[in-house]
Amino acid sequence: MTRTQADVIVVGGGIMGAATAFFLRRRGRSVILLERGLIGQQASGTNFGNVRRQGRFLPQLPLANRSREIWGRLPELIGHDVEFLPSGHIRVCYREEQADMLETYAKEAGHYGLMLDIVRGDEMRSRFPFLGPEVLAGSYSAKDGHANPRLAGPAFGRAAARLGAQIFENTEIAAVEKEGAEFRATSTDGRVFHAPVLLITAGAWGSLLSEQFGEPVPIAVHGPQMAVTEPVRYSLKPVVGVSSPLMEEVVYFRQVARGNIVLGGCARGPAYPDVRRAYVLPQNTLLQFRQLQRVAPALARLNIIRVWSGIEGYMPDDRPIMGASGKVNGLYYAFGFCGHGFQLGPGVGDVMAELIDTGATSTPLEPFDIRRFAASVASAAPQAA
Repeated sequence: MTRTQADVIVVGGGIMGAATAFFLRRRGRSVILLERGLIGQQASGTNFGNVRRQGRFLPQLPLANRSREIWGRLPELIGHDVEFLPSGHIRVCYREEQADMLETYAKEAGHYGLMLDIVRGDEMRSRFPFLGPEVLAGSYSAKDGHANPRLAGPAFGRAAARLGAQIFENTEIAAVEKEGAEFRATSTDGRVFHAPVLLITAGAWGSLLSEQFGEPVPIAVHGPQMAVTEPVRYSLKPVVGVSSPLMEEVVYFRQVARGNIVLGGCARGPAYPDVRRAYVLPQNTLLQFRQLQRVAPALARLNIIRVWSGIEGYMPDDRPIMGASGKVNGLYYAFGFCGHGFQLGPGVGDVMAELIDTGATSTPLEPFDIRRFAASVASAAPQAA
């Protein structure tokens, strides 16, 4: 039986796990990173690629701001270009009440250091002439943008490996447990990994591991509905998203430098974590395209050339699980990012490395504590007769 030892075991090789491994190595901690498939293969590599801060739960902005600062220096930090473009991000709406909400959010976000411009009327039409006639107002964040999710997770993994992290791909974990002062992770092929600290960054599979320590959470699994068009002349700089209480209106899109337009939103599709499969429903793609034309009529005649999905974990309150276990010393979590974790990935890695290394972090994590679900999970459990 092969035994491997380190200071920290990270289970889950998406952008959260890979970034944490990288920042732990920068702090001198030895790391084992375990991934059942390939680094960045699951939700971290199949999402939209939005690097946005606005529209988030306000207490999450300190984490988002910390992450944005890292995005801005990634090439020098990890030695890879992940196609991050600080192109700007605009949220638009169709109704007056939604415009009022954008204005209120902009005022409150300013207290967290996120400066947003509210644009309407002639100013909006002048700055963003591609917007359709139904668009009433927009909230613009000049320093946000987008990146390539297919590149980001693997780039962090390679950077962590260069610093000495032990990375094990195609390694499915059958069990995790604590033996005395150490955690033991056993793979399905019999390999054993030991460390005094365990971090679970397993995305939609996170609760399957947390429940082995008596901390299950009510995570729901869905598949994003993604599509990309043929390439056309690059002319659409900002990332665009629709703010609406109606999910069928919430489309978002961005143009990459090669000219293709990536789009998503409007609905979620079926996902099956047990077989690692998620599907795009044709009716969802057609709905997205109709909503895309509504926001930007000039895109009406483009052809969609590919669709895809992934497996994302959603929490009931739309907030992730992040921080220390409520029951087991040395156990930490960072999963369940509800379809908007890509932008947070580098910051999550930096924060979790700081927390594990020092026992504290300068970025507030209280709203993401796993213990907020303890009462609801217990009340949902079947009662003894």
